[in-house]
Amino acid sequence: MARVISCPRCGKPVEWVEASAYRPFCSERCKLIDLGAWASEKYRVPVTESNDQPEDAAPDEPSATP
Repeated sequence: MARVISCPRCGKPVEWVEASAYRPFCSERCKLIDLGAWASEKYRVPVTESNDQPEDAAPDEPSATP
């Protein structure tokens, strides 16, 4: 029995089989819309600024790592 998943773009059910050319998407249209979102950087991973110095180090003191 084929596994059925939801298209990540529109939610339509998609069978995860060799014949599903655009899996995990339901169609070329959904695949291209998703690719466009990646290309325009709509999908981003939030980044938090990291201070490599220990909390008790003075701001002008170099960090302990080389």
